[in-house]
Amino acid sequence: MENKELIKKMFEKGKLYMSDMEAYVEKVKEINIGVFNGEIDRYNISESGGLSLRGIFDGKMGYSYTEKLDESSIDMLIKDVMENGKFIDSIDKEEIFAGSEEYRKVDTYNSKLHDIPLKGKIDFVKKLEKEALSLDNRVVAVNTCIYGEQEEFRNIANTKGIDLEERTNLAYAYISVIVKDGEDTKTGDSYVISNDFSSFDYQKLAKEAVEQAISMLGASSIKSGDYPVIFRNDVFANIIEAFSSVFSAENVHKGLSLLKDKMGEKVACSLLTLVDDPFMKDGTGTRYFDGEGTAARFNKVIENGVLKTYFYDWKNAKIDGVSSTGNAYRNSYKSAISISPTNLYILNGKNSLNSMMNSIDNGLIIINAEGLHAGLNAVSGDFSLFCYGYEIKNGKIRRPVNQITMAGNFYELLKDIEMIGDDLKFTMPNGGSYVGSPSVKIKKLSISGE
Repeated sequence: MENKELIKKMFEKGKLYMSDMEAYVEKVKEINIGVFNGEIDRYNISESGGLSLRGIFDGKMGYSYTEKLDESSIDMLIKDVMENGKFIDSIDKEEIFAGSEEYRKVDTYNSKLHDIPLKGKIDFVKKLEKEALSLDNRVVAVNTCIYGEQEEFRNIANTKGIDLEERTNLAYAYISVIVKDGEDTKTGDSYVISNDFSSFDYQKLAKEAVEQAISMLGASSIKSGDYPVIFRNDVFANIIEAFSSVFSAENVHKGLSLLKDKMGEKVACSLLTLVDDPFMKDGTGTRYFDGEGTAARFNKVIENGVLKTYFYDWKNAKIDGVSSTGNAYRNSYKSAISISPTNLYILNGKNSLNSMMNSIDNGLIIINAEGLHAGLNAVSGDFSLFCYGYEIKNGKIRRPVNQITMAGNFYELLKDIEMIGDDLKFTMPNGGSYVGSPSVKIKKLSISGE
């Protein structure tokens, strides 16, 4: 049975018991390829998906889902929605959304990626590993070399007239290498994310990973103290991602964000503008409607240092008397609705990385921070993280530095930014969000070392 026919029959039957209903269909196909020593050691093609039903029964919203997309599931879904709704104690009423006035369509599917033969993708991964091993005799192993691809179809329909669907696809490649010089061993990595396979350059990826690993050979600690610090673009993007929950209206309402009551106030340096862009080309969070069927929209979260909005779904928007920002999110058809950014990033500044280094007499560039989710408190903003990078002396990189810990506070970090680079880069995707940042220079940060 076709999805639309199945949903129509489910709504007809469910109307006998529920005032409003919403169906969400998801279908996902994934390809994962891994190489080790020139041989395929991971090869997996999987397909998954299902249907979830939300419904209003006796004034409460109930949820149910199934992997079985046929008529035999209808009675079970309706029964489970009514049963589950009985146990909802929240005083915040959830509603089925009637639809936005206008939707801005966005191209999220590249048929050329789908049409490339699997052999071409396998050959790419093999070439990537071979290239990395050939670049320097100090490269002793490639411990990870993978290619992944995902196609997703989603459809949301409800009894108030919404019927929206979207197809997306995206691919990524990641490599991690090990280099050794005497007893000194270091690692380096690199990645690419796009739905345009022509942007997958195995030579560039291999070179980036190997050069990073080699650059850290001979690293040692540094004296403890407060230093001016440059966060490389991908590192600061990871920090923004780790603290992105503080911008969620739900967390604000629950007291889990120190941004409560800060709307319209300065929360960062005036150089910083943080945006959420659901229309960005190649963004893993790119979409034209959210998990409730609300039209996606471009949001300035922080503009010139001033907090402009939280991320809202409709339940939390009604608490504040505002509209949804289009940030309702479903991790899968099995999940309840949560709140998540789409493509969240800091706008580029005007400074090159070299000009930022030239402004430092004695400081650091951080190129990796470890334990981002274990070593921080997303509520207070405090963090203490193992990291490594390079010492800067008189505007130049002097030597590699490791065995250090940086400690600070996220909210203070945003205010202590002195310069923003022009080298925006995004992290590997995490959940529904895709987070990017240019390199940034911080006035000072506490570093523990020798």
